[in-house]
Amino acid sequence: VQLQASGGGLVQAGGSLTLSCTASGRTFKDYNMGWFRQPPEKEREFVAAINWSGSSTSYADSVKGRFTISRDSAKNTVYLHIDTLEPEDTAVYRCAAASARYPVPISVSERYNYWGRGTLVTVSS
Repeated sequence: VQLQASGGGLVQAGGSLTLSCTASGRTFKDYNMGWFRQPPEKEREFVAAINWSGSSTSYADSVKGRFTISRDSAKNTVYLHIDTLEPEDTAVYRCAAASARYPVPISVSERYNYWGRGTLVTVSS
């Protein structure tokens, strides 16, 4: 599986953005998907995840209420919509796929088998 993230860019604080991650392969619908981010000079951190069916989502406490993860299996794409961007959201955002039909979203990076290269989001104050 190859993952391609897009949608990053330079945004003013308070703005919104939608990131997309498109996967190759016919079994996308069976994968749990997640978004992680790595701020400058910091460790990678979990952001959001969605289970294979799209029926359940999970978010890091720091982004609850502002981030929304969704998926469109017909388009092999998972989305991350971000509202009310803050400078602290500045990071490289990477999508990941877990080749297992976990019934719940997965927040642990070690469970993911495939990773995209990431897209940079820069939030100016």
